[in-house]
Order: sequence, then C-alpha cells, then structure tokens
Amino acid sequence: MSGAARSAKNSTPLRGLARLGFAVNGLLHILIGMLAIGIATDGGSTDADQSGAFTQLASTPGGVFLLWTVVIGMFALGLWLLISGFLMKGGDSKRKWARRGAEVAKGLTYFALGASAVPFALGGSSDSTSSTSSLSGKLISAPGGVFVLILVGIIVLAVGAYFVHKGVTQKFTKDISLPSEPMRKFILGLGVAGYVAKGIAIGIVGILVVAAALTQDPSKSTGLDGALTELVGLPFGAVILFVVAAGLIGYGLYCFVRAWRARL
Repeated sequence: MSGAARSAKNSTPLRGLARLGFAVNGLLHILIGMLAIGIATDGGSTDADQSGAFTQLASTPGGVFLLWTVVIGMFALGLWLLISGFLMKGGDSKRKWARRGAEVAKGLTYFALGASAVPFALGGSSDSTSSTSSLSGKLISAPGGVFVLILVGIIVLAVGAYFVHKGVTQKFTKDISLPSEPMRKFILGLGVAGYVAKGIAIGIVGILVVAAALTQDPSKSTGLDGALTELVGLPFGAVILFVVAAGLIGYGLYCFVRAWRARL
C-alpha cells in the first residue's frame, strides 16, 4: 500500500498536476484580490471570494476550459497532499501526526475548492456566501450547534493566525527552492505580504463565524466576501481593504512561484 502511494507521489504526471494546482490557486487569489479592490474603490458588484473568481473565469473566452483546469489542478494537488500526509516520516509521534493532520486538512481543502468549481464548469453557479450562512443557520438550530459553530470559528481563527505566523517568520521558505538575488528578495516579499494578508482575511472569517454563533444570527457568517466587505466599515476601512487585497494578489503571485519552485 505504502509502495503504491510512494510511486504515485513521485510520478511525473501527478507532480506536474500538483504544480498546476498551485498555479490555479494563484490565479484564484489574484482574481479575489482584484474583486476586493473593486469593493474598496467603488463597492464592486461581484463577491470577492472563490464564487466571484469562478464567475469571472466563466465570463471570459475559454472560461469553461480554465474552470476545468482549476478542477483538475485542485483535485491533483489535494491528492498529492493526502498521499504526502500518509507517507510522512520522521520526528516524534505527536509531531508527525500533527503534521500529517495538517497535510490531510490542506488536501481536503483543495478537494473542496475543486468541487466548488465543478458547478461553474458545467455552466451553473453557486453562492458561497449564502451557503456559509445556510450551514451556520442549520448548526445554530441544532442541539449543541452553537458550541460547534464557536469551535469552528476558533479553528478558522487559528488557521488565520497560522498563515500570519508563517508569513512573518518566513517559514514558507521550507516549501520552495529559493533562487539567488535579486529574485530571492522579491519572492520573500511576496510570500510575507501574501501569507499575512491571507491570514488576516481568514481570521476575520473566523471572527464572523463566532459572532454568528454568539448572536445566533447566521447572516453574520458570510465567508470571505463578507469578511472583506466588513473591512470597509472600519475607520480607513477602504485603505485597509486595499492593502489586504494587494496582499492577496501578492499571495497569488507567490503561488505561481511555488508552482515553479515547489519542493515536491
């Protein structure tokens, strides 16, 4: 079993498709960042999340091809991460299982992103904001659901903090092979700005989930688009949102670098 998994992980086609997954993830973040800039400047008309990004792709020439590329790339990257988690070695048992759990969680996240792109590739659509609110509403109405939703919000907050920490400490450099100067400094800048901005956005999503649970108002749990829109209401909110949006675009560009330089 492990031998088959190792052969699959080391296969050239799967490695190539995993790199494609990093690239399409970068494309989605660039589109989300651009949509967020639209919200910061004139209110925007499309959700600044993956649904908005998929809608943008669907409206472009060759959009169906691009969307199926996203689906294939996300599924392949998710599979590669799941296999990597299964094959993980080294370190003490607790740390190994923690790292394995993190890889599996990331793999499932990419599977979910790929699955969310399928309706758009088939010519349909979906709204991640309303889906998030609907799921939150179901949890709130279920016995013990409020506590579950609070736990989910705390976990999301922790993920956001992890991204910020990974950016500030430059731990993302373990994932890629850095080139020489001056490109090295440019990539480090992209990584730091990108991870911090993504962490802030995810953290706000977590805060909104907790707020929805505490007030028992599922409409407050609105996903990434709602989190970014909430920034506009803060003092100098439009400026803050613009900076976060630029960081998300930076993270998208870093994902392209990772597709090129990833340690697979």
